[in-house]
Amino acid sequence: VQLQASGGGLVQPGGSLRLSCAGTGRTLNYYALGWFRQAPGKEREGVSCISSTGSSTYYTDSVKGRFTISRDNAKNTVYLQMNNLKPEDTAVYYCAAGRFLVGSSWFRRRQDEYDYWGQGTQVTVSS
Repeated sequence: VQLQASGGGLVQPGGSLRLSCAGTGRTLNYYALGWFRQAPGKEREGVSCISSTGSSTYYTDSVKGRFTISRDNAKNTVYLQMNNLKPEDTAVYYCAAGRFLVGSSWFRRRQDEYDYWGQGTQVTVSS
């Protein structure tokens, strides 16, 4: 499977973006999917994840109420709707697939434990 992330860009504070991560090659229906981000000089941070059916989601505290994760299994795609963006949301956003239980622990794996990674998409929030 290849994951292709898209939708990043430059947006003013308070603006919105929708990230997409599309899988090709095989179905992602059996995988939990998630988004990480990494800002310059900072460690990678887990943002949000969603179960294979979409019934369970998790958000890190800093994005709760502003970001919404969803997935369309028919399109083999996961989305991250980001509203009320802040400068501190500036980062490269990566999608990943892993067969782990959705929750904070989903993000605490070694990079090589995830089944697939996307290439990253830059989000810059600046006036």
